[in-house]
Amino acid sequence: MRWVLVTAIAPIAWGSTYFVTRHLLPPDAALWGAVIRCLPAGLLVLLITRRLPHGAWWWRSFVLGALTVGGLNVLVYVAAQRLATSLAATIMSTSAAALIVLSWIVLGQRPALRAAVGAMLGIVGVIVMLQPGGGEADGWGIAASVLAMLSSSLGFVLTRRWGADVPPLTMTAWQLIAGSLVVAPLAVAVEGAPPALDGPALIGFAYVILVATAVAYAAWFTGLARLPGAIVGVIGLLNPVTGVLLGVWLAHEPFGPAQLLGLTLVVIGVLAGTLPRRSRPSRRRGADYTRASTARVRASKRGLSARSSSSTARPSGPARGICQLGYSRSVPG
Repeated sequence: MRWVLVTAIAPIAWGSTYFVTRHLLPPDAALWGAVIRCLPAGLLVLLITRRLPHGAWWWRSFVLGALTVGGLNVLVYVAAQRLATSLAATIMSTSAAALIVLSWIVLGQRPALRAAVGAMLGIVGVIVMLQPGGGEADGWGIAASVLAMLSSSLGFVLTRRWGADVPPLTMTAWQLIAGSLVVAPLAVAVEGAPPALDGPALIGFAYVILVATAVAYAAWFTGLARLPGAIVGVIGLLNPVTGVLLGVWLAHEPFGPAQLLGLTLVVIGVLAGTLPRRSRPSRRRGADYTRASTARVRASKRGLSARSSSSTARPSGPARGICQLGYSRSVPG
């Protein structure tokens, strides 16, 4: 339960970034927003771990950082500026279905039928969420949210494949710094100088740097190292739940019956596809157990019968003692 609670910090923090980005951070600064968010967080974690990459981990850090940090945060920033919080967070919830497919392609883990059905339910739920009544559905915002989901899912699958021998905090520092270094030149070339930050923006960036990035990534990688992937996927549902609740509660974003139905389908689909099935003894195992029990009973009966036959072939304890006693008295006579 301790590791479940630790892992839950990440999706809750990430779900809150939609609201913070949309209402506190400067618009039209997606690239610089990712750099300002991730580079200080990565340096802070590196000061704690004090361990640099080595060997192949130099290029692996940049690949993973581009997928899980650079590309992810840039696209999430764009999605948060263009979409309602509830819609953007719900699209990201389909990452569990993407993880199933990418794990099959990259890791060779063929999904079970129930996992495929769960993924389909999740996709249907997202389609329902895009129906009228869920706020303005900007096309570029939807595309950015889908690409962010795919980028992070591929990065997490590769992290699981490559990073078994790297501690979670170290993995957090390497990916945050590498991802920031990938985005920084693009930020300078596309957006020019860093944006000016007012009071609300400083508060917003302080929150996303410390809580939604440094702490959240460390908690998430810890969960990936300590818990089965199915459990981590279920915990990730707290991301859209947090985004939806904050969007409806604080920003008064619309949330109609179609959005409720879509979110319900996503939750049911991911749960159906990731929760492990309880193991039950099969009929064959039960029959084998019955046959083994019957054989033990028959063997026990045969043993009792053999002992009974041997006891009737010679005198029992008292009679045998009397015969021996009579023979011993007759010898001295």
